[in-house]
Amino acid sequence: MRTAEQAAPAPETPAPPWRSARFRRFALAGLISATGSAMAPLALAYAVIGEGGGAGSLGLVLAVNTVPTIAFLLVGGVLADRMSRSRILLLGNLGAAAAQGALAVVVLTGTASTGSIAACGFLSGVAVAFTVPAGQGVVNQLVEPGQLQLANTLVRLPTNAVRVLGPVVGGLVVALCGPAWALAFDALTFLAAALLLHGLRLDAPVVAGGVLGDLRSGWSAFRSRTWLWTYTLTGTVVVAAWLAGYQMLGPVLAARQYSGASSWGLVQGAFALGLLAGGLVCLRWKPYRLLAVAVATSSLLFLPLTALGLALPLPVVLTASLIAGVGLDIAIVTWTTAFQLHVPEGELGRAAAFNSVGERCAIPLGYLLAALAAGIWSERQVMLVCAVVIVAASALNLCVRDVHRVNRAPRP
Repeated sequence: MRTAEQAAPAPETPAPPWRSARFRRFALAGLISATGSAMAPLALAYAVIGEGGGAGSLGLVLAVNTVPTIAFLLVGGVLADRMSRSRILLLGNLGAAAAQGALAVVVLTGTASTGSIAACGFLSGVAVAFTVPAGQGVVNQLVEPGQLQLANTLVRLPTNAVRVLGPVVGGLVVALCGPAWALAFDALTFLAAALLLHGLRLDAPVVAGGVLGDLRSGWSAFRSRTWLWTYTLTGTVVVAAWLAGYQMLGPVLAARQYSGASSWGLVQGAFALGLLAGGLVCLRWKPYRLLAVAVATSSLLFLPLTALGLALPLPVVLTASLIAGVGLDIAIVTWTTAFQLHVPEGELGRAAAFNSVGERCAIPLGYLLAALAAGIWSERQVMLVCAVVIVAASALNLCVRDVHRVNRAPRP
């Protein structure tokens, strides 16, 4: 005769994320769009350089791309907690496809100018403002809490894989055919991703009240979590310094110190290979103190900036980029998992929006300050300053006790 304990059914093990058709559709859409996006930054940089612009013009274009994202992110966050997140992602990808397609046309026809490139970037920035908050909450609706880190890693692994070859191929395409073709391909991948997301059909996560009331309650919840706003404040500094150094000054230094587009493609490919390796690490390593690990590993972004600023040989720059990529992907996976575990489902969109606004608000200023500084000092000196800023900001964030309390245990 069986005892009561023997008769009790064993707890069901959650199915792995890849068993879900909806998860596979979401991951595939991200993979396809990432294939084109891996080429886009390099193509954009050399589109600006090709029409006669330098660090100042590229800084202006990148700043204009970021401003609408910041301006509309809070609206996107509220909508992500009120509407179907899959519908928002669908419309955002269609908008990005239109913006990149228009940019490809003006570059291909030879009518591109700093103003027209910036205008297309503005439209692309609007699309990002709505897709970022929605994307942060989709995985929660597709998998069980215990599967979140695995799901986040599986979403990033294939996209990181294409980022390994994407910049290298993009560099060759830009060098042989011009940046317009890489931009056109990017537009097509956004369109294909939109078609996949059309079939995802996620329900709206919550029944919400008024828009202003949602914003106020979201802000109160955001500022009540010390770990969240201090991490965001650190990100404000780190992201601005990283992008000003890597994305704006990096292509300029590659053109002067190495072989231009092809060598910069190798640098980006090495960074992407590091991202892929970081994802593989996250398949096995499940650190308990998720947020502290995220802060520490993201600080490794200072390495390629230092190597470029010191004009070290290209193999050293590639190695530094590889290590930085490993650290960044570990940081992204651990941060995303901590965020999903410790922020309630109905607040994810708004919390993601406040976090993204905080991390992005200084980017335009960072671009412009770096561009101005490059007119006074050398680009190499400005790059080294960016590296020091990243290390200092990360060290300060690790001094916050609440950061070390955000662990793998889910919220009550």
